[in-house]
Amino acid sequence: MFMGEYHHNIDEKGRIVLPSKFREALGNTFIIARGIEKCLYVYTMDDWNTLVNKMSTLPFTKKDARIFIRSFFSGATECEFDKSGRTCVSSPLVSYAGLKKECVIAGVNDRIEIWDKDSWDAFLKENEENLDTVAENLFMDVNI
Repeated sequence: MFMGEYHHNIDEKGRIVLPSKFREALGNTFIIARGIEKCLYVYTMDDWNTLVNKMSTLPFTKKDARIFIRSFFSGATECEFDKSGRTCVSSPLVSYAGLKKECVIAGVNDRIEIWDKDSWDAFLKENEENLDTVAENLFMDVNI
């Protein structure tokens, strides 16, 4: 499980360092893909393969499924770390997520998310007042 929030810079060549405990969990190769909210998702190969298997059940005859699959998979890139613990994020992914310099790397259970810091701050501000309502809606029939 990935958890925690970390701040790292992305350099002009698109290289970023992920926290060492994340690097250990990701292994030698991993996937970076477009996320849903203008961030990037980072998956272990095992979690990526599980996701691929689930998505393969979506009906290609449905336009929404084709749009989502096309967008999600076309942006996905297999990555690895260099000797300095950096990984290179492709320029289309950097552009998609609006990564400038300071980034937030968030552990989100089965994936890592990479956000531009300004976008992350806006996301938190926009959702902080509604978190109790979101939790209530999600867990209304579940005892935690």
